[in-house]
Amino acid sequence: MAGPRAGRRVGAGGGLSAGEADDDAAVVLPITDELDLHTFAPRDVPSVVAEYVQACRARGILRVRVIHGRGKGVQRAEVRRMLRSLPGVAGFADAPPASGGWGATVIDLTPEPADSGPR
Repeated sequence: MAGPRAGRRVGAGGGLSAGEADDDAAVVLPITDELDLHTFAPRDVPSVVAEYVQACRARGILRVRVIHGRGKGVQRAEVRRMLRSLPGVAGFADAPPASGGWGATVIDLTPEPADSGPR
């Protein structure tokens, strides 16, 4: 059975899916303006965040709150290190205190370029 720490990817169905190679069952997370990383294995966090942010951007969601927790700041640092090099990220900062403070990062995204189609 696929557990909360299984590998994850953005699925064609429009959500983030979880599955293991030996199990076709998947858990699909809807793409919204919030992602809670507590259910993901630390090794999966960079790719999960990158794929989730790109999926949000593709859907026109231009502000995303990523909840990484307070702890020692390792997840926060990893998320922010990845965001610095991710295309489409306009900026990021700690969430306001009422929304998680330094236990969450708010990411501002740029809109995807409009597809002008064939000329």
